[in-house]
Amino acid sequence: MPFTAADVPDQSGRCIIVTGANTGIGFEAAKTLAAKGARVLLACRSKDKAEVAKRQIREAHPGADVAFLPLDQADLASVRRAAEQAAEEPRIDVLLNNAGVMFPPLTRTEQGFELQFGVNHLGTFALTGLLLPKLARTPGSRVVVTASLAHRRGDIQWDDLDAEKGYNRAQRYSDSKLANMLHFAELDRRLRAAGSPVTALGCHPGVAATELMRHAGPFRVFTPLFGLLLNTADQGAWPALQAATAPEVEPGGYYGPQGMREMKGRSGPATRTATAQDPDLARRLWDVSVELTGVDPGI
Repeated sequence: MPFTAADVPDQSGRCIIVTGANTGIGFEAAKTLAAKGARVLLACRSKDKAEVAKRQIREAHPGADVAFLPLDQADLASVRRAAEQAAEEPRIDVLLNNAGVMFPPLTRTEQGFELQFGVNHLGTFALTGLLLPKLARTPGSRVVVTASLAHRRGDIQWDDLDAEKGYNRAQRYSDSKLANMLHFAELDRRLRAAGSPVTALGCHPGVAATELMRHAGPFRVFTPLFGLLLNTADQGAWPALQAATAPEVEPGGYYGPQGMREMKGRSGPATRTATAQDPDLARRLWDVSVELTGVDPGI
């Protein structure tokens, strides 16, 4: 059945981490989850922006249980600190990996990785791997990785992951989103092979009007129209909410909008390219990610 925020079941007693939760889709997902009774950890770089998000959520839903979790996915040391702090929670039911960057000028992470690959994939991979032991203590827990329609154009440049030879911002974004697809597919395979109680899933928001478009150059002028013609930020959050909370999900499932070639509408099963399902590529990326991040999920 098509899924919207109205279909999110009661989340009382559950703890959910939402990365990039101070704006856009992450904020909308966090607001809905808090409204449904979850304790929501807003994993963000900026404390000031997180405090604004907390205030807005509590104004809309008095009594909402929301807390700030410092996280900068452009710095693996910050990722480790965030995982250590989150692990102090009594339980974690869902890690909703939403944080990402799109189309920035060539920039490098604290460890020297190209920013989009470093934040969108390596930061997500490291945070997930570090939190798996904690997640595994809660039966029915989930990891959700947010990908994109852009994964269809992805082609990981294995001989130039750090963009030393060249940089096309749109292509590198697509590559990072293909990496997200391969990551959750391989994570699901390994979790199931290990008999883990954790489920891995993916989602994509279609095309939504969010702050992620801030580096889109001249295309930014069309962002307000996206909310009219395509998805608003709260509608773009529906696939993430489905993956995180729907009672019936397929392990390793991938969810996205059902209308206009998956660009808008209510959420349901989404399509992925053959490349995004290539087990050899997924295993290769996993091994490279362990090497680059120093995080071995141990599964």
